[in-house]
Amino acid sequence: MTRVLVTGGTGFVAGHVIDDLLKRGHSVVTTVRSEKKAQSIRNEFQGVGQEKLDFAIVPDIAAKDAFQGLGAYGLEAAIHIASPFHYNITDAKRDLIDPAVLGTTSVLNALHKTCPTVRRVALTSSFAAILDPKLSLTGAKKTYTEADWSPLTMEDAYSNPGLAYAASKAFAEKAAWDFMSDRKPGFSLTTICPPMVYGPVKYPVKSLDSVNTSNQLLADIINGKHKSGLPPTQLPLWVDVRDVALAHVKAVEMEDAAGKRIFVTAGYYSNQDLYGILYENFRDLRDRLPDEANKGGDPNPALDSFGYDATRANTILGIDWIPYKKTIIDSVKSLL
Repeated sequence: MTRVLVTGGTGFVAGHVIDDLLKRGHSVVTTVRSEKKAQSIRNEFQGVGQEKLDFAIVPDIAAKDAFQGLGAYGLEAAIHIASPFHYNITDAKRDLIDPAVLGTTSVLNALHKTCPTVRRVALTSSFAAILDPKLSLTGAKKTYTEADWSPLTMEDAYSNPGLAYAASKAFAEKAAWDFMSDRKPGFSLTTICPPMVYGPVKYPVKSLDSVNTSNQLLADIINGKHKSGLPPTQLPLWVDVRDVALAHVKAVEMEDAAGKRIFVTAGYYSNQDLYGILYENFRDLRDRLPDEANKGGDPNPALDSFGYDATRANTILGIDWIPYKKTIIDSVKSLL
């Protein structure tokens, strides 16, 4: 059994990470913004005692010394997930980049200074930290691997909210690898880079209007907001949240993952695939779907212009990727 820190415990990915860790015999300390948030997690994991699931209150991950109290928990590994993912911003630096970058460097610094027993750290990055969004729009042929890095600048981040999120992930991951190079801590680092993440929510949602960003399209369809046609497919690569969670857990369990950047994906998809799954498996939702002739959801032209190589994930982590159909069915059931 290993005592593992999980940051941002109420998050979409983090809930599944906590679940996997507990099922695999580990104990968990997770950060939350308040005692109320901690109680919401306790409600999901009823019967799990404090010795197996404990909490550290961190109101603001971007605050100076936000994680300095971690030394009291006897940690042996850490999974840093907490980072904002939304497009409702007014200031890219304040709303996305600072929480991502400062949160990452703050937790790494705290682990380095106060947690000498920590040996493995995994960080949630993103395919957004790999992809060149400008290149993808040109139709240029490109096969993406872990060797690729997003070229986005701070100026790009200020230009629109979509680029701001992508830039925040790239800046945060680069800051993490720079920390490892400069400070040479006593732990190894593994970064996990997923594309679009879909899958069932772990924690109950108060309403479909409050669903996490990753599942927003599904929530909007259930609410009948795309009756006139599904939007075009954006990034045409996806992965199930449960596989993303397992990738993080394996990253702190497996020595072969140490020091690696790992791109995790189950493959291509389009919103037309989504339409077909919803139509065939949820008869009660058909009146909220567009008709066949106007279903929309066209595949992204980028599907013809870029490829990917996820050999490292398959070789090191050995995950049996959940099929897209199961992902969508389970996602919708969790939201209804």
